Amino acid sequence: MIGGTTLSNTVPPADQPAATATRSEALTSDQLLERILASLEDDKAEDVVTIDLRGRSAMADHMVIASGRSSRQVASIAEKLVERLKQQTGRGARVEGKETGDWVLIDTDDVIIHVFRPEVREFYQLEKMWMPADALRSPTLERLRAEHANETR
Repeated sequence: MIGGTTLSNTVPPADQPAATATRSEALTSDQLLERILASLEDDKAEDVVTIDLRGRSAMADHMVIASGRSSRQVASIAEKLVERLKQQTGRGARVEGKETGDWVLIDTDDVIIHVFRPEVREFYQLEKMWMPADALRSPTLERLRAEHANETR
């Protein structure tokens, strides 16, 4: 007992630190989306598009589609994104396609991220399949770009 509190109530289980549990539980899908978009911006991903899937699909709340200029950049964007999410939120992600770097799929449960080489993205045209006709580029990403531009001045 320490200060009236038993140790069993203050020590997290060995396999899950307390900070990780509270960070990932408290994060909404919109907050997760903001972190993902910031990571993509930091790594110079191009043509980033977000698609709101709420009410349209049970697989996730958001889909993000982005491009890298080469297979190497696509793989690097995906790898850094997964690392940042793990560090910042304690969340793991399932990743497919990183070895080839043509199309990497990252599944965080709440947000699905597709990172393509431009030619592969053009071929599959996921935006046409998922975007509503009146959808625009991500307002969150535009805000982050404006903030970043102001910081670098």
